Amino acid sequence: MSNLITGATTALITPFKNGTLDEATYAKLIRRQINNGIDAVCPVGTTGESATLSHDEHKRCIEIAVEVCKGTGTKVLAGAGSNATHEAIDIARHAESCGVDAIFSVSPYYNKPSQEGLYQHYKAIAKSVELPFMLYNVPGRTGVDITAHTVCRLFDDVSNIFGIKEATGSIERTVELLSKRPDLYVFSGDDPIDYPILANGGKGITSVTSNLLPDMKAKLAHSALEGDFKTSKEINDKLYTLNKVMFCESNPIPIKAAMYMAGLIDTLEYRLPLVPPSVKHMKQIEEVMKNYNIVGV
Repeated sequence: MSNLITGATTALITPFKNGTLDEATYAKLIRRQINNGIDAVCPVGTTGESATLSHDEHKRCIEIAVEVCKGTGTKVLAGAGSNATHEAIDIARHAESCGVDAIFSVSPYYNKPSQEGLYQHYKAIAKSVELPFMLYNVPGRTGVDITAHTVCRLFDDVSNIFGIKEATGSIERTVELLSKRPDLYVFSGDDPIDYPILANGGKGITSVTSNLLPDMKAKLAHSALEGDFKTSKEINDKLYTLNKVMFCESNPIPIKAAMYMAGLIDTLEYRLPLVPPSVKHMKQIEEVMKNYNIVGV
């Protein structure tokens, strides 16, 4: 596989208006990402509240991302995750037919499959398409960890599986994966440790914070990939306070609140069971945001 996605990617939020997908705002948010140097947008990952979207909404988000990114240098890394393998296959095939550049798929949630179950799940989805395919490991949300051994099996056995969005929060896991499979594309899925993962050989980041600060996140990733680790670390350190407050409640509650306060989205709406942050956390987010220059509002 050539021309694989690297660099800075954004786990897009999904804006709602009056309970429905706000397509115009979604397109506007993607254009802002393009204009600020993001290498790929990631529609309908967990930050996009994919667990509460209908299948039609999920597919429409992917379609909009492809439409907006067409003819630009920004690619589409589309979310195609489900706890039912056949549903994930359906979404992955739709994403491929839309013209996305690659697919990532969160590990099945709630049903807690064995490692063999995870292997068969991912093998089935990846083999249903011809696109580059990325695993997405976030055990804190799904209740199941894709072990390094299973990742290596999938990387070895399925030709289009090229990487993993690694969101265990463990630097050691990245070290383990790259020590065993140096050609694996590891993307940081935890904003506070973007720099350490890149400095250890990671190929990119998939960021929540870049919804708000795409320019800084793009520079952080690009600096590291160009070997300028000093600049990358400086940016990572500067973003630490914001990265932490973005997880004061379950993602994407804080990032949506921050984007609303910044004027990037017109309405602060979530899908139940998610609700707006507490008054205490709203004030905390607002205070932290004063330390950053939010461009393109």
